[in-house]
Amino acid sequence: MRTIPSEVFKAYDVRGIQGRDLDADAAEQIGRAFVRVLAAQTGKPASELALGLGRDMRLTAPEMAAAYSAGMQAEGAHVLDAGMVGTEMLYFLVGSRDLDGGAMCTASHNPKAYTGVKLVGRGALPLSGETGIGDIRDLIAAGQLGDDPTPSPPGSVEQLDISEAFHEAAMRFIDPSQVKPLKVVVDGGNGMAGPMVGPLLERLGLDLAEAYWTPDGNFPDHEPNPLLPENREFIMAEVVRRGADLGIAWDGDADRCFFIDDTGTFVDGDFMTALLAESILAKYPPPPTQTILYDVRASRAVPDTVTALGGTPLINRVGHAFFKQRMREDGGIFGGEVSGHYYFHDFYCADSGTLPALLLLELVSQRGATLSELVNRYRSKYFISGEINSEVSDPAAKIEELADHYADARQSRLDGISIDYDDWHFNVRSSNTEPLLRLCLESLVSHEDMEAKRDEVLGLIRA
Repeated sequence: MRTIPSEVFKAYDVRGIQGRDLDADAAEQIGRAFVRVLAAQTGKPASELALGLGRDMRLTAPEMAAAYSAGMQAEGAHVLDAGMVGTEMLYFLVGSRDLDGGAMCTASHNPKAYTGVKLVGRGALPLSGETGIGDIRDLIAAGQLGDDPTPSPPGSVEQLDISEAFHEAAMRFIDPSQVKPLKVVVDGGNGMAGPMVGPLLERLGLDLAEAYWTPDGNFPDHEPNPLLPENREFIMAEVVRRGADLGIAWDGDADRCFFIDDTGTFVDGDFMTALLAESILAKYPPPPTQTILYDVRASRAVPDTVTALGGTPLINRVGHAFFKQRMREDGGIFGGEVSGHYYFHDFYCADSGTLPALLLLELVSQRGATLSELVNRYRSKYFISGEINSEVSDPAAKIEELADHYADARQSRLDGISIDYDDWHFNVRSSNTEPLLRLCLESLVSHEDMEAKRDEVLGLIRA
């Protein structure tokens, strides 16, 4: 068995360079260890576990997915293989069929050279570094996989197509008759959005301009990461050139979507969270008060909007494992992260790149306003910096320096440090994998005040 570098076992998934860090042998080991961890967590013998499997469009995904399947079967599990799907379709498979867990072979938005796997348990609740991924790493490092003197009988595999069931479930989140024939530019980044979301958009009678809509693991046009400005230049220009109502871009495995308004301007994730909260709250009649989750980096536009509409805003740690767990515990109906992850209680508390697109199209149609008009209500009041990274030698010490410097502010240590004044605030968090601090800052005074405060805080961080 090959040695797997420990650094591929991340906080929320397993990811590395194909061939150098991960290969088919590594995938089989991960599949075996995954079954053993789930068996321990559920108290079930491996032979009673039913696990979903999906893969994205990466060139090595068929080989890697087959190896994950082989490893899971070798331990005795039954595998339900959905083939090439978007990540949220694997979540749907696990949740809708009440499976014990699932594995999605994907490297998400990473460049072509990468491979990886996202692992979930029952209810599509993700395994994280603290809830299973670390155990998988340790089992593999111990070198005992396959050495069980009383191995389980081999499991089995079943091929299935969940597209129709997924599409029907997604469409129930909106009233299709409310969606107008909007002119929409869509950019799939040669990822999974085309086959996953495309059939739904076609049903809505939109005037669609499709770009990079065919899955292609070579990514011949641009990397499938719309959070990077260079990867959204095309769609921003295309929205303006075509006079479109809006643009929507997805990442590689299509569990995140990003929006461009009718002026060709990118819509920040916190403002999208506020807009989607408006849509979701309108679909849940009060009482009781409905809870909306948002992350520590977000604009105050989110809690202000939720409160004004009678909901309860709940601030949360960054990361999908924390959001999904908290939504289950506190009954949240929706959650949004600045990074473009949007979570829905009625979708197994999982994140989706399909539902936000449908809901936003419905909302723009119902309001009879342009997307820029809807978003400018926030842009004219909440002035945000976006996330800014700084390399520092001792992130923890620097956070303490910030705490001392802003000792007169309200402070929270929920995730990094949050500093709050009445008319401005910021959050600084450490990276999970690099010696970086990440700053998000907002002023409620002006864009110029935001820039001044941003530069002040960055000066302290980088001193």
